[in-house]
Order: sequence, then structure tokens, then C-alpha cells
Amino acid sequence: MKVIGSIDEAEQALGEELGVGEWRLVDQKMIDAFADITDDHQWIHVDVERAKVESQYGATIAHGFLTLSLIPTLSADNYRIVNSKMRLNYGLNKVRFLAAVTANSRIRARSVLSEVARVDDATVNLTMRHTVELDGSEKPAAVVDVIVRAIF
Repeated sequence: MKVIGSIDEAEQALGEELGVGEWRLVDQKMIDAFADITDDHQWIHVDVERAKVESQYGATIAHGFLTLSLIPTLSADNYRIVNSKMRLNYGLNKVRFLAAVTANSRIRARSVLSEVARVDDATVNLTMRHTVELDGSEKPAAVVDVIVRAIF
């Protein structure tokens, strides 16, 4: 786990892999709960029997936005920003869903600090590239550039 305690330390860590998280199971119960919260009950996510027969994946798949929403949890042990007064989710630069996450798959995040942009003497935007790895797949489930604004 990489610890970043200042803007200078962030600049020194630019380009570094910050860490790789633990595997997390994405099961049908999680997919169904996400469908209920978002009101997205498309059959490819929630109809297990139909997905076995009609889906090219042979199983239900997690919503892309479910995978995206897990990034804070998946990357929680990859890096830590300390000594800041506040941190905000500033947004996303790029999101690509490259491989389907079928029910009962395991995913984890590999995090790299890909950009450091000073806003002023106390504020910095840190772009973290999170590659969501899919256990048993050569292709990642997703690659996401998340911007964290840190105020020191």
C-alpha cells in the first residue's frame, strides 16, 4: 500500500503502481440488490435461467455500474492519502468495460497514480487508473480513471 502524505509525495509517486487489492466475490445476491437499488432489472443481470440459455456468457452478468461502484472498496487497501483536510470524488476521465463479470466471479483492483495536477498550493487532483482484474480472464473487467481532489 502506498501512503501519500503531501502534494510533493504525490508528484514523486507519479506513474507508480500503488497497490493491488484483495479478490472480491460478485455473486447473484449482490447483482440482484444492485438491480433493485437502480431499478435496472434487465434479464441479462437477474434472470439466471434465461441467461444460461440465451446469453453468450452462459450466466447472468453484473451491471457495469456495479463494477464501477465497487472501485472505492476494491482499491481501499491499495493506497492511502494522509494529512489532507479533505478528499473529494472529483469525477472520472475514462471508463471502459472490457470483459463481463459473470455471477460468482472474483474481481480486484490494481491502482496506478497516472496524473498529478496541482490546483493551488494546497489542492491537487490525483488521477488514479484502476484496472479491475477478473479472476481467470486475460482481459480486465474494466479500466477506470478516477480523479480524487485532495486538499492539504
